[in-house]
Amino acid sequence: MNADWEERVAAAWATIDDYDEEHGADFRALIDTLVAELPADSPLAPFEQASAWDSTGHSDRAVPLYREALALGLSETSGYKGRRAKIQLSSSLRNIGQADEGVKLLTPELDAPSDELDDAVRACLALCLSSLGRDREGLSLVLGALAPHLPRYQRSMANYARLLTDPGE
Repeated sequence: MNADWEERVAAAWATIDDYDEEHGADFRALIDTLVAELPADSPLAPFEQASAWDSTGHSDRAVPLYREALALGLSETSGYKGRRAKIQLSSSLRNIGQADEGVKLLTPELDAPSDELDDAVRACLALCLSSLGRDREGLSLVLGALAPHLPRYQRSMANYARLLTDPGE
């Protein structure tokens, strides 16, 4: 889609906090209006709709739309939005009791090319792992993500993170 459309979508998302729980349908209608401008087979349409459902408290409605966006080639259209869709889908799956699917979806993202979403991948994966009773693995991911941002103790925290999943060392 063109830059103007992307800017209008970004402007709509900048207002999400203006919509309380009672007015979530109004926000979804705003997104639907923008999505209606897209070609029928655009992976951006179900991605934006899924995000709107998700952000207004309806993970169950978001899951099939995220899957559709990915199936339509969102990752090929926009690698960044494809990665966001995987993160958000994993979070929604966890919310509806399918954290194991979230783990399967996000684990390969740990080896994906690095970008600004790396910490979000680890945080969401940690939540999925925790939902499955795998708290040590989750904590390891969170500490590993946090360590580089600390003003001190980076090496120690990174080592502690590693030892949580590999205590034999």
